[in-house]
Amino acid sequence: GTGKSQLIRAVTEYFVITNRIQRMRKLAPTGIAAAEIGGITIHSFLGEQRNSGKPRTIKPGDLKLEKEWTLVEYLLIDEMSMVSLTLLGKLNRILCAAKHADPQIPFGGINVIFFGDYLQYRPVYDAPLHTDFSPENKKKSNNILHVL
Repeated sequence: GTGKSQLIRAVTEYFVITNRIQRMRKLAPTGIAAAEIGGITIHSFLGEQRNSGKPRTIKPGDLKLEKEWTLVEYLLIDEMSMVSLTLLGKLNRILCAAKHADPQIPFGGINVIFFGDYLQYRPVYDAPLHTDFSPENKKKSNNILHVL
C-alpha cells in the first residue's frame, strides 16, 4: 500500500492526543473500509439502508443531527474512488443543514479530507467524482467505440 491507512491512524492519533477527537468524524463508502478506519459508512450517516431508497429526512431544527455535528470541524472520507457524485451531494446537503450553513458553503464549512486512489474501484451505479475529460482520453474512448 501507499501508507494511506497509517496516515489516517496518525491523523486520528493527533486528534486523540490533543483532546480534539470530538471535532473529527470518519466516513467510508463500505462497511469494511469504515471498520478499517474506525468510522461509519456514508450510508449509515445519511440514515439510508441499502437499497431502501429512503433518504434521511432533513428538517430545520433536527436536534439529533445538529448535536451530532456541532463540534465537528474535520471529516475524513476514505476510499473516495467509490463515492459517487450523488452520494457526495447528499452528504453536502445534510452537513449544510446540520451546521446551519449557507448551501453555497461546501460541506457546511467542515474541512473535508479525501483519501483514496481514483485508479481503483469506481462507484456502483453512478458517476465518480473524478472523470478524465482530457482530449487525449476522449480520443482513446472514441477509438475504442470504433473498434467495437
